[in-house]
Amino acid sequence: MPYRYAWPLDLLETRFKFGGSLVAGNVLSRQWIAAGAPPQLPELIVPVPLHTARLRERGFNQALELVRPLARHIHVPVCARVLERTRPTNAQSGLDAEQRAENVRRAFRVRDVPAVKHVAVVDDVMTTGATLAACTLALLEAGVERVDVWALARTPKPDFKAKAG
Repeated sequence: MPYRYAWPLDLLETRFKFGGSLVAGNVLSRQWIAAGAPPQLPELIVPVPLHTARLRERGFNQALELVRPLARHIHVPVCARVLERTRPTNAQSGLDAEQRAENVRRAFRVRDVPAVKHVAVVDDVMTTGATLAACTLALLEAGVERVDVWALARTPKPDFKAKAG
């Protein structure tokens, strides 16, 4: 996770994900490439899937669109058909960590078992890690030996000291 989910990245991400700004998505992808490749590359990149209803509504999968240029740059194939979201889930924003985990529990299944041992599952932003953990579990249960989790950005942990003071 090369970036912290804070200004100005959060504004670009919101414009991209919820406003459909492919220009903002392109800027984010270029920044991800500029951050450099991870120390060990997987054999395959698997974006977190959207449910078909959400995909129709948004028109694109933000994780897939963000990682495609990076994958081309590091010469690792992307396969969006490996994982499937089996049911619609509520938006994770506004949910606490426990609710997020419950929301995505068993929401993913492996549709096409990859013929590789090492994959990276990718999302745009990681907050609690619940979505990426659910995807990872599905891949490991299907026989993938190693799953790395990648996200463009990580939300900052709450600063409890500042709130208490």
